[in-house]
Amino acid sequence: MDAFRPVAGVHYPRSLGEFQSWFETDDDCLDYLDWLRWPDGFACPECGQDGGWALGDGRYKCAGCGKRTSVTAGTLSDRRRTPLTVWFAACWLFATQKDGISALSLQRALEIGSYPTAWAMLHRLRSVLVRPGRDLLAGTVEVDETYIGGEEAGLRGGRQHGKKALTGIAVEVTGPKGIGRCRMQILADGSAESLHPFVTASIAPGTRIITDGWQGYAGLGTLGYVHERRSQRAARARGEDPGKLLPAVHRVASLAKRWLLGTHQGPVDEAHLAAYLNEFVFRFNRRRSRSRGLLFYRVLELAIAHDPVRYRSLVASSKPKARPPVPPGQRGQPPSMDRPSASRPWRAAGLQ
Repeated sequence: MDAFRPVAGVHYPRSLGEFQSWFETDDDCLDYLDWLRWPDGFACPECGQDGGWALGDGRYKCAGCGKRTSVTAGTLSDRRRTPLTVWFAACWLFATQKDGISALSLQRALEIGSYPTAWAMLHRLRSVLVRPGRDLLAGTVEVDETYIGGEEAGLRGGRQHGKKALTGIAVEVTGPKGIGRCRMQILADGSAESLHPFVTASIAPGTRIITDGWQGYAGLGTLGYVHERRSQRAARARGEDPGKLLPAVHRVASLAKRWLLGTHQGPVDEAHLAAYLNEFVFRFNRRRSRSRGLLFYRVLELAIAHDPVRYRSLVASSKPKARPPVPPGQRGQPPSMDRPSASRPWRAAGLQ
C-alpha cells in the first residue's frame, strides 16, 4: 500500500485565512485530532480493539473492554487547561514561521496570560519533533563536534566552553557545495565512547564519513563505515585553511548558533538545549518544503501520537507549590459530539 500523502486544502490548511476558517471552535480542533488519531475509526488504546461509540461527555467507550477514552487522552494535549483553539494557533505559528517563534512573541501574539504557559507550550511542541524510526543519514556525511550555548562574558575562543554543551553534528553532503539533512546530539565528552554511539544512531552503515583527525573518531571503519580523516595539522602545513576541511558541518553549526541568538535572543540553558537543537534540525531538514501548512500538519501528527509531557518534567529545577492546585471544574472534551463530516474537508476526502 502506498504511503498516505496529505493534500493541501483538503488535509491541512494552505493559508492563515483557511486555518482560521477551519478551526473556529474547540469542536473543530477536536474533530481534526480525532481524524488524525483514528483515521479509520475509533480503536481502543487500552485493548487495541476497533469499534465503540461516542458518549455525551465527549469520550468514546470501547465495544470490547468498555474503557472510556477521550481523543486527547494519552497524547500531548492530555489534561490541558488551555483551549484547543489556542493550542492550534500556537502550533500554526510554531510551524509556519520560517525561524520559529520565541515564548515572549507567542505570549504577545496570542495574548496568553503568563510567560511560563507560552514557554511550556513551545517546549511541549519541541518534544515531539523527533520522529520515531526516522531515516538515517546516508551517502557522504561530514561529522564534527562543537560547543553550543549562550555567550558568556569573559570567555574567548572555542575551547573555553564555560556552560556551553559539546554537541555532535552530522551533515549530508550532496555535491560540491550542496547540503542535505543533518543530525545533532548533546555529547558527554569528545571520547569514542560518546562519538561512536552518536554516529551509529545517526548514520546508516556503509556511508562515507568525513571527520577531522581527532582520535575519538578512530575505529569508525570497524563499525561498517568508509572513514576518511582530514588532518588540520596537515592542512596548516600545506598553507590551507583548516576550517575549510569540513565546510558543510561548519556551516550548519554556524547557522544553528545564529538561529539560537536570533530567534531566542541569547543564552539557552543546557537542560533545554537538546530540545532547541531538535527544533533546529526539524526546520533545517524541511527548509525546502513548499507548504508551511504541511509542517503544521506534521507537527500535529507527531503530537497526537506522543505521550503526555508534564510541566514538572520541562522545568530544570521544580519547586513544590505552597498549596495544592485546585482542579478545574470540568475535565475532558467539550460536551458536543456533533461532527458532521460534510463540513470537514479532511473527513470528506477520507484516507484513500
